[in-house]
Amino acid sequence: MDAETQQNIDLSKQLLKQIAENNSVPRNIRRAANEAIAALENEADSPAARAQNAIAILDEPNQDPNCPNFARTRIWRVLSNLEPIRDA
Repeated sequence: MDAETQQNIDLSKQLLKQIAENNSVPRNIRRAANEAIAALENEADSPAARAQNAIAILDEPNQDPNCPNFARTRIWRVLSNLEPIRDA
């Protein structure tokens, strides 16, 4: 895995942890953030597969009307970081 891909994954995990640890965020969105972190940490998958799994997990909370604006903005940033990740 190249350095840029690793940096994008690390930044995404950091942003997701901020969502997961914030008690003002609804529980279902915090759960999705934790599931996305687990998907990004799954060493059995390729970096592209990990990124796509996390994107799929974050699709529902991104559409949730109960998602606070700051959490939605962080989710968008995570999605922007993960979308360009492809297998070499």
